[in-house]
Amino acid sequence: MTTTQGTFLEGAAGPSPLSFSSTALPVPTLIAATGERASRRFLEFFTAQIRNWGTRQQYSYAVSKFFSWCEQHKIAFDQIEPIVIATYIESLSQMYSAPTVKLHLAAIRMLYDYLVTGQIVPFNPAAAVRGPKHVVKKGKTPVLTADEARQLIDSIDVSTIAGLRDRALIGVMVFSFARVSATLRMNVEDCFTQGRRMWFRLHEKGGKHHEVPAHHHAEHYVDEYLLASGLHEKRIPLFRTLAANGLLTKNRMHRTDALRMIKRRAASVGLPDSICCHTFRATGITSYLQNGGSLEHAMQIACHESARTTKLYDRTCDDVSLDEIERILI
Repeated sequence: MTTTQGTFLEGAAGPSPLSFSSTALPVPTLIAATGERASRRFLEFFTAQIRNWGTRQQYSYAVSKFFSWCEQHKIAFDQIEPIVIATYIESLSQMYSAPTVKLHLAAIRMLYDYLVTGQIVPFNPAAAVRGPKHVVKKGKTPVLTADEARQLIDSIDVSTIAGLRDRALIGVMVFSFARVSATLRMNVEDCFTQGRRMWFRLHEKGGKHHEVPAHHHAEHYVDEYLLASGLHEKRIPLFRTLAANGLLTKNRMHRTDALRMIKRRAASVGLPDSICCHTFRATGITSYLQNGGSLEHAMQIACHESARTTKLYDRTCDDVSLDEIERILI
């Protein structure tokens, strides 16, 4: 790797590209050997073309892994052809799931598209390469029953600010079908009153804002958290990390902080270790549909572009399948 790198500095909505230095995104040796224009175009792809921080992290890992593989096999940059990328993708298929392999291929393809438009390379060698087929009819996210979700929420000790924060965070995710990233990007001002009800403004992918009315449980949890925390300024993070003394810091929680908290809370009540942040989104959608909610409205609340995506979270058919299986009387 060379020392020509881009720096991502932490901002209110996550790291953002502000300058270049030697502390962050390394330019692969194969790219650097092609010249300064190629190196700058490579950095521009990650700093200017890709705005989402999570996508930037995943794609930078994917392309770095690919160019490292090329270096290991002594393949020069100008020797990278469709057959080279196809061989690499096939090797990934032996180690990773189909969705992961498709993500890696997408990252390589998009980078080369950007290099083509920048006249660094004449054509995109990844354009003709096809990834593994992957058809999903049912999501794999673990889902809690209503009783299990209630058991987890009720087990949280709300005599501490940590407990109030954690209950409010889980409450927003499960009762608003919110992604963990959208929830953690919320500021205090994103809990606002409209009419006589509290509403949540969720910061979704692509810079979109999605507003949903707060369920009465979620409203109660957030109200108690705000009252105890003393957070009043509008443009400050709602969900913050904790200091060693148990008090809130000024720092916004990261999704890994939320995941560790959820794993710890789940283990304390004997729930499976497979539970993750996305579990609460799927649990909320499933409970809603089990109680007569429509798929169309669930799609709107969850801010999905397609009802097919929402359907992946619907586990209402699990009970039906189990009942039918038990009809096998032997």
